[in-house]
Parts: sequence; C-alpha cells; structure tokens
Amino acid sequence: MIARLLPHPLLTLLLVAVWQMLVNYVSLGTLVFGLILGILIPLLTAPYWPDRPRLKNPAMIVEFILVVLWDIVVANVSVAKIILFKRNKDMRPTWITIPLDLRSPEAITVLAGTITMTPGTVSADVAADGSSLLVHCLDATDPDAVRDDIKQRYERRLREIFE
Repeated sequence: MIARLLPHPLLTLLLVAVWQMLVNYVSLGTLVFGLILGILIPLLTAPYWPDRPRLKNPAMIVEFILVVLWDIVVANVSVAKIILFKRNKDMRPTWITIPLDLRSPEAITVLAGTITMTPGTVSADVAADGSSLLVHCLDATDPDAVRDDIKQRYERRLREIFE
C-alpha cells in the first residue's frame, strides 16, 4: 500500500524540501502543500520511470556530496590561480579518456555531471557502449593522475551507490 502511494519516497522528500526552500517560509500550510506536491508528482510520473535506478548504498550519497563540494572549492581556487598567474604557454590543456567500470546509465550521468560541475574539467562525450568518458582538462600536467583521481574519488563511490 505504501509503495503504491509513495513510488519514489526519496523524490517525495526532495520535493517537500525544495518546496519549503522555494516559499522560504515554514508553516503548516506550506508543509502540507509541499507534501501534497511530493505525493502527487511522483504518482503522476511513476509510469514514465519503469526501470528506475535502485540505490545499493544510499548512505554513501552524503559522503559523495561532501567530496564533490570539497573538490569544487579546491578546483575554484586552482582555476583562479591558473587564470591569474599561469602563462598560456605554460598551460597543458588536454583530453583524457576515462575507462568506466560503471554500467548504470544513471551513475554514468552523475559522474559526467560531477566532472562538468568541477571547475577546470568538462565531460565532452560518452562512448556509445558506455565504456569510456571523454573529459577535457584546462591544465593537466599529469593526465594519468587526473584519470586515476576521477576514478578513485568519484567513480568508486558511485559504484557503491548504484551498483
């Protein structure tokens, strides 16, 4: 019964939280309306999610988010240093192919988005079979280290979350 009423319980909680942030005011009325939205939207969209991803380790999401937020702050400082102090001829922009162990399309999408959100790197393409990801780096003196860092910091955690 509960599974039919809440086909996507995490989405329901997320929608309630987002609604509260949008109205910027917590009251019983806004909470109830957020809950109504949080129940109706997943119910109405459930038929369009026949193969929704299953999270194997939802607790790892918190660790993943903290690592990504930290890396975004560090990358902002690094990119600022590159822009302000590094001469163009000393920069080493490069393309890196990252072989993927991930097989879940959702996990690959999160990885590509995470790489793009981190300043200095952009996900440019995914192989048709999902076996690799093409990433452009603003300045990579050691492309192998960048590849290994992405696999260790992001892909490993995403495998624990999704697979």
